[in-house]
Amino acid sequence: MNVHSNLLHLPVLLLYTIDHEWLLGDINEARQVAKLMCDALSDEGYTVAELCIDDPDLISRLMQYNADTCLIFNWCEELPGIPHSTAQVAKILEMLGFVFTGASSDTLALSEDKPLVKQRLHSSGVPIPPWRIYTSTSPDGWNHFPAIVKPAYEHCSYGVTNEAVVLTPGELNNRIDYIMETFNQPVLVEEFIDGREFHVTVVGNGELEIFPVAEMDFSTIADIKKRLCTYESKFDPLSEQYQSIKLRLPALLTQKEELDLRKTAVQAYRAIDCRDYARLDIRLQNSVFYILDVNPNADISPDTSSALAAEASGMSYGQLASSLIKLATRRHQFYNQLQEKVSNENIDNCNAIQ
Repeated sequence: MNVHSNLLHLPVLLLYTIDHEWLLGDINEARQVAKLMCDALSDEGYTVAELCIDDPDLISRLMQYNADTCLIFNWCEELPGIPHSTAQVAKILEMLGFVFTGASSDTLALSEDKPLVKQRLHSSGVPIPPWRIYTSTSPDGWNHFPAIVKPAYEHCSYGVTNEAVVLTPGELNNRIDYIMETFNQPVLVEEFIDGREFHVTVVGNGELEIFPVAEMDFSTIADIKKRLCTYESKFDPLSEQYQSIKLRLPALLTQKEELDLRKTAVQAYRAIDCRDYARLDIRLQNSVFYILDVNPNADISPDTSSALAAEASGMSYGQLASSLIKLATRRHQFYNQLQEKVSNENIDNCNAIQ
């Protein structure tokens, strides 16, 4: 019996979010991308059902499904109307006994706490830029310039604009004040690493695979304040940076740079307890690769750097999704039962030969 072929017999439930407060174009795009994922998995032989979460009552929506007989592809960013609820989604899935792709609730909660991520990376010996958390508007002797100023508990570059890069103590003070007033939370200040930026997609548990490295090329941008991935550069096709930043894949690296980059990515992946997959944002300065961010359950929509890196490695979109499902399935009792069945059959065959 081929265990991997029998994994296709385990139905997959694609869990994704739509918030009716979104713009209609964003809602339509979310539905289209979900359909692309379902079609890709169907082409790989999976039985797939969609579960669109458009209200916060995830528990009730899941009651019709049996955790013992399906696996969840967790593409649910957060519960509609409940900010910062990514970890809460995973917590509910864990509570109900579902096996799902991607990071655990603990890792997802950690990833949204930038100060705690910094501490974890530093204690694991992973290179990170000098940083400090501020709860008042006083820069308190900060002397690493240029610097970048961010909300301490946001993600997807929310709150990061061109003004986030500051060059003087005066600019720093003003930006700290702005972030505190606008986001009502502590402020993360770190040295701005004005160097090459790479997106590194890591897949696996135990033995890890690294997809071809993608580079976010800022070489046509002269203004240092614009040489970064802002919220608009990721989500607004009309923004200057969206149009100016080029994706280079694979990135041009020397053999030593490639080895150093991979080592740093693996260290960070393990330090944050990533599971199944993650994307790491890394910058190079003075021959040191600095981790900027670790993104468990990174977006793998077809136009993202992770999906394009998988394609560059020779994987179709369906094969990428299938690889994540296979990793998650190893945590499912269905897989363990198959393993036991195969083992018993092998024993019976050996006994028959004897």
